[in-house]
Amino acid sequence: MKLSDGFDARRLRPKGQSNWRFRFGAAFAALLATCGVLLAMAGAASLLGRPPALGELNASPLGSAIILAVGLFVLYLGIWLWRRCRRRARQSRELNMSPHLMKKHD
Repeated sequence: MKLSDGFDARRLRPKGQSNWRFRFGAAFAALLATCGVLLAMAGAASLLGRPPALGELNASPLGSAIILAVGLFVLYLGIWLWRRCRRRARQSRELNMSPHLMKKHD
């Protein structure tokens, strides 16, 4: 296949901005998920009869259940944010193909 003189393969992948913003967002999301896991473990341990890990904050069963629920919510929020940052960081690597270069399906 002969390449035309005006063809430049580097134009197919645009030079986008750096994705440091998404990397910092993913790191923050990972820290958020880690805190959520630790809070959920502390709440679950307190509910199962282990000594309270957070002192008076989860000494009662209601406080332990609240800590467990907050921990699971923070874990969910961290995972959601991490997945969103990863998706946005990978989105800029797609090819910019012109419609006339694609295969024609009749």
